[in-house]
Amino acid sequence: MWTVENRGRYDRSGLRHPSDLTDDEWRLVEPLIPPAKKGGNKRSVDVREVVNGLMYILSTGCQWRALPKDLAPRSTAYDYFARWDWDGTLARIHEVLYRACREQAGRETSPTAAIVDSQSVKSAEKGGITSTRQAGTGARRSATRSGTSLSTRKAC
Repeated sequence: MWTVENRGRYDRSGLRHPSDLTDDEWRLVEPLIPPAKKGGNKRSVDVREVVNGLMYILSTGCQWRALPKDLAPRSTAYDYFARWDWDGTLARIHEVLYRACREQAGRETSPTAAIVDSQSVKSAEKGGITSTRQAGTGARRSATRSGTSLSTRKAC
């Protein structure tokens, strides 16, 4: 509910971009970011600016090349996005924040109910994604296996 206290908590007018992380939000995310790789040069990029760049992309839906110049370079932001997606960092951040939100709302950390709509049931009855994939690609069997080849030699 929007109360005087909540309005202050969610006010993003003092941030450079509305999608930027506040200091409190950054304190939640920072420990979940993996440290720089051992060996080689020290990390020269501000990881908070990378996260702010990813949040900007998520909130605006813009293309990578439209990332504002005051955030991390788009190639750097994309490289971190790809690396964190591959190593599970993004999934861990999501899971930790999801659980924290549920606990803050007074709920159990894992949902105890699920909803299945009729559309999901229909596709599952037909075989789901597997049947769709088979229907979309042609058969790739050899002619001998399909029984359509000639079994006799050509007479000379």
